[in-house]
Amino acid sequence: MPFGVPDIDSQLTDGGLRLDALHEVAAATPSLRDEAAATLFVAGVAARAWGPILWVVRRRDLFAPTLAQSGLMAKRVIHAEADDDAGVLALVEEGLRHPALGAVIGEVRRASPAATKRVQLSASRGRTVALLLKRPACGSGDPFAVSSPAATRWRIGTVSMVGTARPRWEVTLARQTDGAPFAATAIACDDTGRLAPVVTRREHRRAVSEILRVTPSAEEQAEAA
Repeated sequence: MPFGVPDIDSQLTDGGLRLDALHEVAAATPSLRDEAAATLFVAGVAARAWGPILWVVRRRDLFAPTLAQSGLMAKRVIHAEADDDAGVLALVEEGLRHPALGAVIGEVRRASPAATKRVQLSASRGRTVALLLKRPACGSGDPFAVSSPAATRWRIGTVSMVGTARPRWEVTLARQTDGAPFAATAIACDDTGRLAPVVTRREHRRAVSEILRVTPSAEEQAEAA
């Protein structure tokens, strides 16, 4: 599943997210803005997956209209609630065994390597993408402090900007299987779940100039007619 952003896809080992694998996402900082950005990043990935989505939480804090802004419509989401992280991971494993789900999302604070290994094995048996949204645990500054067999581990942060345009995110790949980490800036997911590349003013002017150069003038169009 490519992102459609050259700065990201070109640096991913597989050119996009593997569907038969586990991917972990965390906020770059504990701020509410970054937590929201990480949630919407996950929602955007799920929005572009096929079929219904299972989202397993420990607290009922998902806001359907906001998820819809990232392309994930409420009618596609099956919500499940667990008492603790172990319960979340167990439901994620169970969901990954169901062939009719396009993605399974679990929100956890702590997950042992053994638990994430089971999730990865369940994901590898099908084409239901597994996404773990790592919330910061009390007393732990880094959600990725514990090792994991996840194919990719992402940190999502917001970029300060002025104006009413779609927000920009700092998308950092902290780890990927058989590949190097990297960071890129992208425009936040639209209502189809897609990120967009950041276009500088110089690039925009160049593109406009190219369009004007190749577009026939009114006189040329009249002569051609």
